[in-house]
Amino acid sequence: MKHHVILGAGPAGVIAAETLRKQAPNDRITLVGDEAEPPYSRMAIPYLLMGNIDERGTYLRKGATHYQSLRIEQVAARAEKLDAQARVVQLSNGQSLSFDTLLIATGSKPVSPPIPGIDSPQVQTCWTLEDARAIMALAKPGARVVQMGAGFIGCIIMEALANRGVELSVVEMGDRMVPRMMGPVAGGMIRDWVEHKGVKVYTQAKVEAIVPNEGGSPGLVGRIAQSIGLGDEPSDAPLRVRLSNGQKLPADLVISATGVKPNIAFLKDSGVTCLQGVLTDECLQTNVPGIYAAGDCAEAFDKVTGSTVVSAIQPNAAEQARVAALNMAGQHTTLKGVTQINVLDTLGLISTSFGQWQGVSGGQQATLTAEGRHLSLQFHGDLMVGCNSVGWTEHVGAMRGLVEGQVRLGEWKDKLLQDPTLLMEAYLACAQGQGQWQGAADARRR
Repeated sequence: MKHHVILGAGPAGVIAAETLRKQAPNDRITLVGDEAEPPYSRMAIPYLLMGNIDERGTYLRKGATHYQSLRIEQVAARAEKLDAQARVVQLSNGQSLSFDTLLIATGSKPVSPPIPGIDSPQVQTCWTLEDARAIMALAKPGARVVQMGAGFIGCIIMEALANRGVELSVVEMGDRMVPRMMGPVAGGMIRDWVEHKGVKVYTQAKVEAIVPNEGGSPGLVGRIAQSIGLGDEPSDAPLRVRLSNGQKLPADLVISATGVKPNIAFLKDSGVTCLQGVLTDECLQTNVPGIYAAGDCAEAFDKVTGSTVVSAIQPNAAEQARVAALNMAGQHTTLKGVTQINVLDTLGLISTSFGQWQGVSGGQQATLTAEGRHLSLQFHGDLMVGCNSVGWTEHVGAMRGLVEGQVRLGEWKDKLLQDPTLLMEAYLACAQGQGQWQGAADARRR
């Protein structure tokens, strides 16, 4: 009987454990998670903040005995050190787990910017259920909230906060919203939309300091605040936030949404190769036989870009977990590719980003901006390698199919350069000739 250890109890860890149980019914499976709650989805936290679900609604599996019935052992601890040669992982609770196969599915963790005052009790990340509870206690209707970061995750959090009726200001150091997903035109359109909805947006600005507002006599903290330019305007807000553009924002709550990074510090000196994330092959195996990685911490090969990438979205986590678990159970299986897709709903405005949306050297592009909508297609040869859209929802399936399927466009590329809205026609015509009718049908259903 083999012992399979899975580090991380998010979607990747849970799917891997369930797949292993199905394929290896007699093996021992241990699922290690570092939070007190049952395994849950971080992507459900915004819906919790909106009040659409309760905490139980975030749980990945609703049955109280789900893991027990599958004989999946659960350990509440954090991985602290891996000895790949000895095949032992040390946990924060003092426990040591030996394993035959190991899956590293520890996900990501928020990046904490080095800003004075970032440790104030009214400053929160939005990453865990514990964070959500703290945010809900402070983000009451009318509360003044300053959010740092307007990337993909930041925009999802922003929508949840706006739905709570707070007075919201968003600070983004880039020159547009979602700068890692959208070009200048698309990012600017999203900003205009958000501001029209009542959210204040400050781009090309950074938070330089967050200082408690003591009120009355300045005291030591107040004198420090005055010395850096935060103590000269009275306010009843518990915090004052100074921006690099000189503006000072009162805040009852500050949300730090400045990005995440793979949670892999415990792998230092383990023998497992890490670049941006845990480097894997097409079977999701690392350089150490029997040790695999999946989800937000895994760096896998992307056939569209021809390089390894960390693409931290849940569809990738699910598929990588499935492939890794099958290989852990002795069934040789390969990953078909990494999905680089972002579909974002920002206060009712739908935007998408696929593949190399920013274009490639020597490539061609087609753009169309009209009636509050934007479409940008990027080509390399007769392949569409990436695209952006804002407000253009009818072509999402076709865009994904063309980019991920690496569909040869032939003469249809020139037609798309002339009229980018012919995406569905191009996909159906080219898929027919290349035997991709199932993909075309899927795209049509979307």
